[in-house]
Amino acid sequence: MTVVDDIVVRRLGRVDYLRTLEAMRGFTRSRDEATADELWLLEHPPVYTLGQGAAPVRVANRIPVIAADRGGEITYHGPGQVVLYTLVDLGRRGIKVREFVRLLEQVVIDLIGGRAARRPGAPGVYVEGAKVAALGIRVMRGRAYHGLALNVDMDLTPFSAIDPCGYPGLAVTQTRDLGMPGTPAEVGERLAGLLIDALEHA
Repeated sequence: MTVVDDIVVRRLGRVDYLRTLEAMRGFTRSRDEATADELWLLEHPPVYTLGQGAAPVRVANRIPVIAADRGGEITYHGPGQVVLYTLVDLGRRGIKVREFVRLLEQVVIDLIGGRAARRPGAPGVYVEGAKVAALGIRVMRGRAYHGLALNVDMDLTPFSAIDPCGYPGLAVTQTRDLGMPGTPAEVGERLAGLLIDALEHA
C-alpha cells in the first residue's frame, strides 16, 4: 500500500470478483468526508460481469456470470487484464459523473497515445474500432466505485462468447497486440499514475 497525497493505491494481485465487489460496496458505505480516495489495482480470475443495463445471458463456456451494480452492459475480466477500481469521492473533488467518465477514458487515451479514441454513445476506449478498455462506475452519495478494465496481455477468446458491452460483433484488442511494451503490472502502475495526476489537477 502507498499513499500519494490523499490517494491510496492498493495492489491486490489476482482476486475473486464477488469478494472484491462486496469490499468496494463496504468501503463506499462506510467512508466519510475524511476518508482518503483509493485506487485498487488487480486482476480477476475469468468472469463475465453484467452491468445494470445488461439483459441476463447464458454463455456456452464454464466461465461464471455475475450481476454487478455498475453502469453498462456485459464484459469479461480475466488474467492479463488490468482492472483499476476507482473509489473516489466525486463530490469532495467537485467532479460530475460524466466528467469522471471522460477523465477515465482520457487517462487510457494518454497511456496508449494518438491511436486511441472515444466512440460516441459507447463508453470506453477504442483503437481502429476495436475496444481496448471498458469502463463502468456506480455512484453512491457522491462517491464512485467500480472503474475501468484495460486489456493488456490476455486470452481474448472469451469475449467471442458475448456481445462485448452490448455490441454484437464488437472487436476487442489489447496493448500487447498494439505493440505497447509492459506487463499487466507495469501497465497498471503507469495507468494509476496517470489517473492520480488527472485527479490532482481536475
